[in-house]
Amino acid sequence: MSKHERWSKLMELLAAGGRLEVEDAAASLGVSAATIRRDLDELAEQQMLVRTRGGAIAHGVSYELPLRYKSSQRAVEKQRIAAAVADLIGRGDVVGLNGGTTTTEVARALALRAGGERREPPAAPASPRLTVVTNALNIAGELAVRPQIKTVLTGGVTRSQTYELVGPLTTGVLNQVVLDAAVLGVDGIDPPLGVMTHHEDEASVSRLFAERAQRVIVAADSSKMGKRAFARICGLDGVDVVVTDAGIPAEAAGRLADAGIRVIAV
Repeated sequence: MSKHERWSKLMELLAAGGRLEVEDAAASLGVSAATIRRDLDELAEQQMLVRTRGGAIAHGVSYELPLRYKSSQRAVEKQRIAAAVADLIGRGDVVGLNGGTTTTEVARALALRAGGERREPPAAPASPRLTVVTNALNIAGELAVRPQIKTVLTGGVTRSQTYELVGPLTTGVLNQVVLDAAVLGVDGIDPPLGVMTHHEDEASVSRLFAERAQRVIVAADSSKMGKRAFARICGLDGVDVVVTDAGIPAEAAGRLADAGIRVIAV
């Protein structure tokens, strides 16, 4: 098991129980207690958790979220989707993330991936391993304490239900940046209409993320396939990759593929 895989498993265990004991984690992952201690020390350095005597507890930032995030459905699927999305992002890329439960998991997966890379030699100049541009306050709050990630938060007016910033200040910042990839969480994917969300102000911001990016990656669990929502973000011709779970119907996957979209089901 690689370090990144161990870290992902440890974070999953921590999310489920709120705390970890070294001996229990070692038994669960099938590795030595010394390995778990080193992993927890490194994760604590990356501000991913808080180290305690004999284990660790969850970092407080992750839990100060609106009800929408606390009651996230299909959490396991979203974590798998997030890990697959992180695999598509290269070192040094500039990535745009809109708000939502799935993109929040993507942000955590990117932080784990960047934190698990080999560190720069001391003589090398410090440089971010990744740049993330987001309009989501909770994502920026989690990533701001990760020294390996440069975090850019747009301005805007807060939507309290989703922690997203919207409005002219948001679009003003996005109009000035260029993205290697935009990762979009959406509320619906319908082949004739494209990808959609429930609120028109969020849709306009997500549309701009897509327009500013070289690649557009939609991260959505299979329950979003075939669904429609009020506000259209863009047509399928504006999407390069859809990352979803293995529950996607074969017909839906075929229609996406026919539209020239790469489908990754995990």
